[in-house]
Amino acid sequence: MIKRFAKITALCLGFLLAAAVSAYFTLTFIIKSEDTVIVPDLVGKDVVSALELLTDLHLNTKVSGSEFSPQFPKNYVVFQEPDAGSEIKKDRDVRIIISKGPQNILMPNLISLSEQQARMIIEENGLVGGHLSHTYNGFVEADHVIAQVPAAGTMITRRAGVDMLLSLGPHPVKYLMPDFSGVSLDQALFLIEKANLKVGDIRSQLDAKKERNAVIGQEPPPGYPAIGSGPVHLVINRPSEENRLHRPIYGSLLQYRIKSGFLKKHIRMELENAKTTTDLFDDYMKPGEDIWVLVPRDQEATVYIFEDDDLVDARIYKAW
Repeated sequence: MIKRFAKITALCLGFLLAAAVSAYFTLTFIIKSEDTVIVPDLVGKDVVSALELLTDLHLNTKVSGSEFSPQFPKNYVVFQEPDAGSEIKKDRDVRIIISKGPQNILMPNLISLSEQQARMIIEENGLVGGHLSHTYNGFVEADHVIAQVPAAGTMITRRAGVDMLLSLGPHPVKYLMPDFSGVSLDQALFLIEKANLKVGDIRSQLDAKKERNAVIGQEPPPGYPAIGSGPVHLVINRPSEENRLHRPIYGSLLQYRIKSGFLKKHIRMELENAKTTTDLFDDYMKPGEDIWVLVPRDQEATVYIFEDDDLVDARIYKAW
């Protein structure tokens, strides 16, 4: 009887021990499975997709660097640590290396593109701008690429320099300067514009023997060889000083061109003389645009030119 009781007791204890061990391992497995995840395969995926995968698994992304890769495009994962399939705990780091694309690329074609477009393509491909040259060309629009070195399709190394030859547009036409003597200022300005010339300095001078408000002088003089788009300076027959303000009617035209780039610039022109400081121009301008302002010449003054509040030029004007 005692033996039978001891046997039953031993069986019960064994069953309880087995149940306890089984529960322990089951609970440990459940807890372990909740705290660990399997590292996904990130190699060959773009950075955004890799980041989303690791975030969903509660893993941290650590970018260890970048390197050139002939196999993977730019901004794709070329290496990961731990390897795909590894089991790690949540909130651990996964280190990746990003591709910079192939070390050698085919030189893109820049011919007929604007300088701004060409520079964007050069930067996007990891190249750098080289030497710029300019020449007249009747077939390619001004500020567009005529030729490039290296040539399009050439295998080159990233960070290589790219030289460009840019067009100045059609070659200026040379002809004899028209005679503006005796015509009114309005008519002279119309004729200058019609001849594709530019208006230069306009000043006043009185000659009682000649018609008022007519052109009495010009530079270049009539018959002088002229180049299209060149400036023409005029002298108008009228008093050089008028009323109590004692200010000349005309001054000098100031031209300023915004350099090439990608963003608008805040341009401000400030006229400073012995008495006052005046803003001649204050606006946002696009790259490549020209600004024309009339500078009074009643007294000596300096025009300060600012780009985004940085002083970039100063021009001194003598009084007439």
